[in-house]
Amino acid sequence: MKHIFKIVAILVAISAIWVALLETSTVPRSCAWLLPIYLVVALGCYGLFMVGFGLMFFPTCPQEAVLLQQDIVEAKEFLGKKGVDVGSE
Repeated sequence: MKHIFKIVAILVAISAIWVALLETSTVPRSCAWLLPIYLVVALGCYGLFMVGFGLMFFPTCPQEAVLLQQDIVEAKEFLGKKGVDVGSE
């Protein structure tokens, strides 16, 4: 619930800044109308960058790989006891 309030507060603050820019003459009106679109595009670029960065530096966890293999073996044994064909391995 705290995250919702934080997001709503940020959206209200951004909206207030945008309306203030529309009402004042600090930014040309033709540019101020496009600020929400620029914000969405900037957030999209940031999101793509973070996904790409996370994929480039994806951590390898050898301990977790061993645990996952053990879980797979246990699941195959369990399903084999129930009569489910899980493959040739």
